[in-house]
Amino acid sequence: MPGRMSRKRHIKGAEVSCCVKYSLFGFNILFWLLGAAFLSIGLWAWAEKGVLSNLSSITDLGGFDPVWLFIVVGGVMFILGFAGCIGALRENTLLLKFFSVFLGLIFFLELTAGILAFVFKDWIKDQLNLFINNNIKAYRDDIDLQNLIDFAQEYWSCCGAHGPDDWNQNIYFNCTDKNPSRERCGVPFSCCVKDPAEDVINTQCGYDVRLEVDLNRQKYIYTKGCVGQFEKWLQDNLIIVAGIFVGIALLQIFGICLAQSLVSDVRAIKANW
Repeated sequence: MPGRMSRKRHIKGAEVSCCVKYSLFGFNILFWLLGAAFLSIGLWAWAEKGVLSNLSSITDLGGFDPVWLFIVVGGVMFILGFAGCIGALRENTLLLKFFSVFLGLIFFLELTAGILAFVFKDWIKDQLNLFINNNIKAYRDDIDLQNLIDFAQEYWSCCGAHGPDDWNQNIYFNCTDKNPSRERCGVPFSCCVKDPAEDVINTQCGYDVRLEVDLNRQKYIYTKGCVGQFEKWLQDNLIIVAGIFVGIALLQIFGICLAQSLVSDVRAIKANW
């Protein structure tokens, strides 16, 4: 009888923490909804471009399709959020382990990428330069890529990877005699220095501007490259950028700790059955 009484007290003492369980569920429901939103935006963008009706067109784009970012990030967040939600609600240790291991793997990859980026700065800079130049070539191939490049050039007040002459790599903007385009020897409007008095964007402001000498160009367009401007922006906003990355890392660690705590609680209950 005393043995049975002590066993009952032991079973009653091992229980799942409601605070941990529902904190993890709330954490993951937000994660899952955010992932679903990203995924929906990505799929909608592909549907608008006709990619979903012709999947082979995914490989046709020479540059980077920004929609991929929404699809991949949204897909990963959706799967992880779903696993975390169901795992927490059903107290399923398999799903909780999958969630914590996968989140831990992402955290490790982010940490590794951060260390490698710091150690191999010059290589990263060269790759960024190559990435921008490849996308300059494909500027007119995809509207999302075009908008991304225009946004970057306007935001960082830059033009091309290292300067306006990088636009010579694009078939519409190059200065060769065989180029019949009206944009020949020009740059996109996003390279133009904005006139505060103008309410309407002049999309033709970059026409023929590269026929001018370097000194005259400065009056009309940004002459600094985006690689250098991005590097300068990163240095000026290092605390904010570092704070964002640390915040994301802490959220990931928090999620892993909650999942592992819930797994421990479930195991403790099962051990007493």
